[in-house]
Amino acid sequence: MERIGALWRILRWVLVFLVLDWGFWLFLNAVRHVPGSVPFELWYGDWQLVLVISGLFTFFLLTFTLPRRRVEWGNAGLYTAFLISLFTEMFGLPLTLYLLAPVLGLRPQDFGFQESHLWAFLLDRLGVLPLRQGVYLVMLVSTGLVVTGATLVAIGWITVYRGRATLVTDGIYGFIRHPQYLGLILVILGFNIQWPTLLTLLMAPVLIVMYVRLAWEEEEELATFFGEAFLDYAAQTPAFIPWGRGQAARTPAEPLSERTPGVLKPSGVEDTDEGTAVGSGAE
Repeated sequence: MERIGALWRILRWVLVFLVLDWGFWLFLNAVRHVPGSVPFELWYGDWQLVLVISGLFTFFLLTFTLPRRRVEWGNAGLYTAFLISLFTEMFGLPLTLYLLAPVLGLRPQDFGFQESHLWAFLLDRLGVLPLRQGVYLVMLVSTGLVVTGATLVAIGWITVYRGRATLVTDGIYGFIRHPQYLGLILVILGFNIQWPTLLTLLMAPVLIVMYVRLAWEEEEELATFFGEAFLDYAAQTPAFIPWGRGQAARTPAEPLSERTPGVLKPSGVEDTDEGTAVGSGAE
């Protein structure tokens, strides 16, 4: 079991490396090409890449968030749909371009790799920034958000894992109570800046609201599980924004066992190979 646990931890680090490496690859791929150097026909239709990248990010999501309850699986399912929809349009079939191009009096084939960064394309059409500079800006901001988000998800899990049956309030949890959920939200925002599509723009606010609501629900459970220790921590530590103020967690009106039958501990309590770890942010 110890060997399996060690291999699983190594696999998690490999996932982190692959996700971050892919982000930097896409950034370098964007900034090294001149506009139009990767035409529509060469960039799209790469279904093998759609499957690989969708699988990589989905595996990363499930590995570091470890959904257990129905609501957590629901959030993970919608997030997975967001990722698949995004990468399908990014590398496979750009449905958004087929709908948008006729409105602009263009053909979908007029959108090469650079033009497909729609925020950069918009800045160019408005005369704010030339396309190439707009792509630089979009890729810089979006890659920064995605990399930061993925790092928060990984660090949040690692900190909780090392907690060993205690209320984790140090490390990244000393700055915010929900680093993993903040990380997932940053990834959503980053991808919608990098490669906006109609479906991902529609799903983004729904996902963000779902994760914020899940955070509040889990805080009620943690308040029940840890009592004053968690309430004091929540009053001093911001939920999502590091420079914000802490806020007292809401306590449930009735015992946890009466609200959610069958739940014996909050979802932040994680059974691991070496014991039990408890995350203050309940991720």
